[in-house]
Amino acid sequence: MGMKLFIVSEVMFFFSFFWAFFHSSLSPSIWIGGIWPPLGIEPINPWGLPFLNTILLISSGISLTWSHRALFSGHLKVVIDGLLMTILLGVTFSFCQLYEYKTASFSINDGIYGSVFYMATGFHGLHVFIGSIMLIVCYIRARRGHFSRTQHVGFEVSAWYWHFVDVVWVFLWIWVYVWGS
Repeated sequence: MGMKLFIVSEVMFFFSFFWAFFHSSLSPSIWIGGIWPPLGIEPINPWGLPFLNTILLISSGISLTWSHRALFSGHLKVVIDGLLMTILLGVTFSFCQLYEYKTASFSINDGIYGSVFYMATGFHGLHVFIGSIMLIVCYIRARRGHFSRTQHVGFEVSAWYWHFVDVVWVFLWIWVYVWGS
């Protein structure tokens, strides 16, 4: 129950970023030229690296589900392999995100667009990092035989958290990258 309530609180946390983004983009202030994105901002192409990141995170959700299902079937090798694949996809996502930040034509200091973009995607990146740590702990525990068909709460709540992170990214990609550009 605690993890469910925590995820609900995280939904509200990200909702505030989406609210700020939509408030600013649907009714752009005269201070930013009355247009979205503001003058001087070159948005990131959503069909480049952000689309690859979307594929990476959706794939990580699939590999985690595969691993989770294998736990119920008693296939420990598949559980471990699926967790390792999920972790590698999550870490790859993080490095791609860092590369995107380094090559973006705008920064967090570039008005409301930069602020909302980097706050939303940055906090999402932090959640990917935290989720990756949770999955690494599950991987270590799975290798040590700590999970079974009936005892796997740590794995279960980590999977919920990871799927939440996946869903948030899909919304970020659709609204901030695709629609917002």
